[in-house]
Amino acid sequence: MRGISTSALAVCVAVVAAAALHAQSATPAKPIEPIAAIIQAFQTHSLVAIGDPHGNEQAAAFRLKLIRDRRFAATVNDIVVEFGSARYQDVVDRFERGEDVSADSLRHVWQDTTQVEFDWDLPPYEELFRAVRAVNMSLPQDRRLRVLLGDPPIDWTTIHTGRDLMSVMEAGRDEHAVRVIQTEVLAKGRKALIIYGDQHLIRRNAIPNAPQPWARGLVAQLERPGIATVFTVHPETRRDWNTWQTDASAWPVPSLALTKGTTLGNGLFTAAPQREVRVEDQFDALLYLGPPSAMTKAKLAPMLCADRQYVDMRMSRLALVAPPPGAPITPADLLKVECGIK
Repeated sequence: MRGISTSALAVCVAVVAAAALHAQSATPAKPIEPIAAIIQAFQTHSLVAIGDPHGNEQAAAFRLKLIRDRRFAATVNDIVVEFGSARYQDVVDRFERGEDVSADSLRHVWQDTTQVEFDWDLPPYEELFRAVRAVNMSLPQDRRLRVLLGDPPIDWTTIHTGRDLMSVMEAGRDEHAVRVIQTEVLAKGRKALIIYGDQHLIRRNAIPNAPQPWARGLVAQLERPGIATVFTVHPETRRDWNTWQTDASAWPVPSLALTKGTTLGNGLFTAAPQREVRVEDQFDALLYLGPPSAMTKAKLAPMLCADRQYVDMRMSRLALVAPPPGAPITPADLLKVECGIK
């Protein structure tokens, strides 16, 4: 076996030493009241992004509480969401202004995105649109919130094969959202809350031996070219926070903690064989919503499962995408379990 070269050994020693020094300089993270902290972040950022652990009821409840807080509408202009098709921007604009929009028209906003899964059909996503409408009814016209739909427009009447779907997706979902944010938020001097899945918010690439260390998601595409700086909040709902900081599980629910220079931030966000990336390299803050054992996921409404037209639509779209190799259960099977279909 060949021995390690002197230069390579020096690099390894330097990396280990730097990591040790970083850990020694980290201070314990402190829990702070999350809504006030997010509102404060808008004082220095036009964009604040909060991750969406799809279907998580605790995260959804926190978002509603944030949007309903009187300080939010006094500070923020727009909410950019992953769970809405830009094809229906006019529909949601009319709805959020308080105009009459039928439930059948409104459901196309979240049911007809580029995503074939049923995540957006879960109750929390419709609830957010309705919560914004209710908040707007109490506000003067010039302070009303606008919901911007970040998913690329797609006409499902023209989609018959997986290739048809991929032709729409090739333009890039995050790329489309970046254009929406540039033209509708930044160019107009507005401020926006971005609600997207956490993988769209990461800054560093965790793929081993990837040619570039930065990610290709929404936040990275905004920050790498210098379009904007985004304050990112990650609701960590799957991990025991005590593995990062021993007192974290005793924090009030909900709590927010800044990551830069803290023991939480120094914790590893990735696990082998992924590239080593620390929490503070990915997100500016973590949102504590309780231990993993307390997390719950929303269920499809029974009336939706009983709607044969809806089930047929969703099953036909799921059939367009091959399940992940080796997956023990397919997305179509998940829908059957969700709706109790034999």
